[in-house]
Amino acid sequence: MQGGEEDLYLGDVFTEPPRPPTPPPTFATCTRNAFPDLKIRLVGSHPLWAHHLWNAALAFASYIDSNPKIAHDRCVLELGAGGGLPGLVAAQNGAKKVVLTDYPEAVLIDNLEFNARQNLSPEEKDHVETQGYIWGHPVDSIMRALPKDASTGFHLIILSDLIFNHSQHDALLKSCDMCLASRSANDDTSIAPCVLVFYSHHRPHLADRDLGFFRKAQGAGWVCEEIVTRKYPPMFPEDPGEEEVRATVHGWRMTRGDTGDFPH
Repeated sequence: MQGGEEDLYLGDVFTEPPRPPTPPPTFATCTRNAFPDLKIRLVGSHPLWAHHLWNAALAFASYIDSNPKIAHDRCVLELGAGGGLPGLVAAQNGAKKVVLTDYPEAVLIDNLEFNARQNLSPEEKDHVETQGYIWGHPVDSIMRALPKDASTGFHLIILSDLIFNHSQHDALLKSCDMCLASRSANDDTSIAPCVLVFYSHHRPHLADRDLGFFRKAQGAGWVCEEIVTRKYPPMFPEDPGEEEVRATVHGWRMTRGDTGDFPH
């Protein structure tokens, strides 16, 4: 070793700049008519966009409140739940069981648990379960959460602003196919088991790729129908693209076989 080399500390060479601290959680309020407002905690920052309360979630909440029979006494699954607003609203509208899922990362699942505890009565909370789940993977754990009298699947599956994840369309459809209940002659309701898909075209130039989700679904035998549109201030006002397009929430339903009656 040459003179002075013993003074070299390699840590000085390979040090990384300190990472900025994770932003603290934020809260967003969903204002409702028939129920108390819901205060939804959102993680401070996340690459899967769970730190936003999306317009589609607000539209979902309003839609379920206006059409409670789509949730009442039914089993509801929310995929990619984020803050869990639509699923919590389903629980307050009398759902028999609600399973809120998101990517299996502690910060996301703990946040869903927090929102359920803070916004639901003890009785409502008893009907809600949270799980980590990766779209397209086996659903054994999700299906085990179902009550014994509903073991064939969920009557309602909620997809709230997920289809902008174009690479995940196949995985989402696979999960929906595995989890949706088959319609039974013994059903107590005229509403067929369905998937509700609410979304906005956040990138108008990619709207056709968003809609590719429904083309894939139709190719796999799903019946797809747009049932509602709602206008909100755009999520990201400075983003490029026509504001009217970015401000619109579209709601679609997807069913297999006979569609039955459904509220519009």
